[in-house]
Amino acid sequence: MADDPLTGNAHPRSGVYEEHFTRTPVQLVTGGGWKRLVAFRVDAEGVLLGGAPARHAAQSAFAPWADITSLVLWRQQTAGEPIDYVGVRRRPGAPLLAGMNSGLSPERTAKLAPHVEHELFLASRPVNLWKLDPVRLQAAVATFAPQVPVHVVQP
Repeated sequence: MADDPLTGNAHPRSGVYEEHFTRTPVQLVTGGGWKRLVAFRVDAEGVLLGGAPARHAAQSAFAPWADITSLVLWRQQTAGEPIDYVGVRRRPGAPLLAGMNSGLSPERTAKLAPHVEHELFLASRPVNLWKLDPVRLQAAVATFAPQVPVHVVQP
């Protein structure tokens, strides 16, 4: 089923769950244009973790269902507002994913989010400039990979 022509989102009846970044002037300044950038997508093939808007192509990463053992919603405590994340736990030996966190050491991720294992931190994206709908996420995972659980990790 085709995308909704008004919103550009995957049609809800297709089972695909897709969220886009809110458009900002930063996209124009960094050469990204005014196109809709995918922040997160769950479909029949797997999960797409979108890169930050300023480096979207370089930081976007795709994880196929064969590599995913669970999806995880977690929160990073900060001095200000906490930051929500969505990530994929993957089978041992799965290839590293590109992303904004890919250069962080285990020591650094342990300081930033001690309740989240290093590999999960690296395979996560902040829910920033887009909104996550947990109900639609769960429905998409149940449609395409019913064997894959969705977990919530509390700090």
